[in-house]
Amino acid sequence: MAKYITKRVLRSLITMFFIVTILFTLLRFMPVEGYFESYDKMTPTQIQVQLNALGLTDPLPKQLLRFYNQLIHGDLGVSNVYRKGVEITTIIKEKAPISMALGLAAMAISMAVGLPLGILMARSTRTKYKIGDKLGTVFIVLIQAMPSAVYHILIQFAGSQTHIGKDILGLPMLYDAANLKSIILPLISLSIGNIAYYAMWLRRYMVDESNKDYIRLARAKGVPSGAISRKHIFRNAFVPMVQYIPNSILLTLVGSLYVESLYSVPGMGGLLVTAIKRQDNTLVQALVLIYAILSILGLLFGDLLMGIVDPRISFAKKEGSR
Repeated sequence: MAKYITKRVLRSLITMFFIVTILFTLLRFMPVEGYFESYDKMTPTQIQVQLNALGLTDPLPKQLLRFYNQLIHGDLGVSNVYRKGVEITTIIKEKAPISMALGLAAMAISMAVGLPLGILMARSTRTKYKIGDKLGTVFIVLIQAMPSAVYHILIQFAGSQTHIGKDILGLPMLYDAANLKSIILPLISLSIGNIAYYAMWLRRYMVDESNKDYIRLARAKGVPSGAISRKHIFRNAFVPMVQYIPNSILLTLVGSLYVESLYSVPGMGGLLVTAIKRQDNTLVQALVLIYAILSILGLLFGDLLMGIVDPRISFAKKEGSR
């Protein structure tokens, strides 16, 4: 286990090195407007002086080395446009808790609804009319086939502009920290895609598992259906899904780019959209770096969690890693 973890961490560090290097290099080819708050009002001399002060006129290898040195010390730089002169770590400390609270709640809803729905659909395939499976399939197909932007807007409109949502439930269209009801629609929007995802894959894995020989043997021996479903089918079907859960959680924690912008939630997702619109290159660089780190950590934790859930997986063997 220790050898596998060390190997995966080293591999992740190498991957991160290439991602950071490529990202840093590409941003240096972006227009320099993203490093100035009032670029249009500055003279060429003022622009050049400021570029020299920022070290942007130095050779690229020297800039990259300086950036890695700052990164090791936890320095992500300062915002040049969004909040001029404010450290990016300070901005993230203000935004991250909002996205974390929203993301954790959305993931809890997704798992609390998606997993039981997948179980219900899988069990329904063994009934005569398969009503539960058919209804669940319609829901999944609608969510998977429809662009996420479309159903996010539909949820916002139906929840805040219709008679039930607006007059009876009193749900606002935009997020308001002083109004607890304003968090309901963003939570639904964030969780509905993962609900369909978890239900679809759990249903598929459970159906595949239920057709295996050891399940048929257990049924032939008279083992109760509930025990078979709970102790064997669900447990073994859940293992392939486990490796994707940490990555889903980590990415949801930092917020959805579109959902947070749609509901004006002042979190990490909306921050990245705003930074891109305002061409704050340093802030964009830091946020993309954070997203990349979370993605790599999610893959690593997913593999480790799958090994914990299924003791049959051995990290010492070659096939235990990917």
